[in-house]
Amino acid sequence: MTKEPKPVRKKLKIILDSNALFVPLQFNIDIFEELENLLNRNFELALIPSVRRELEMIASRGKAETRKRATVALQLAERCTLIEAEPGKEGSTDDLIFQTACKYGYPVFTNDRQLRNRLRDINVPVIYVRQKSRLAIDGRL
Repeated sequence: MTKEPKPVRKKLKIILDSNALFVPLQFNIDIFEELENLLNRNFELALIPSVRRELEMIASRGKAETRKRATVALQLAERCTLIEAEPGKEGSTDDLIFQTACKYGYPVFTNDRQLRNRLRDINVPVIYVRQKSRLAIDGRL
């Protein structure tokens, strides 16, 4: 009797909102380690181009402390895969994250309450900071 090999799960893509990249500085949480503990599976962090542009704008135009944080967030963004939002779609960054998550079914890491609620309404899992000390997830992966 031979055992069947376990099916290999492909990496779970997680779309990051810009505020997710500020979490390490804002709450002193290592998002990569926390996501490993929370998900207990292989994952890949992904950004849509407008999130990267948002961070670049903040890094060049914000107040000194905000520019510093945005620069660190951009360094973290280098560890993420860039995915295109749906071609021809326009709107705010939150709208584009929503549309991309809806199209692909990818979970989203955001602390934006309005975006979290919109995503929950269509049953997209949402990862967020809970009690300023750890990550939590709403929904099933």
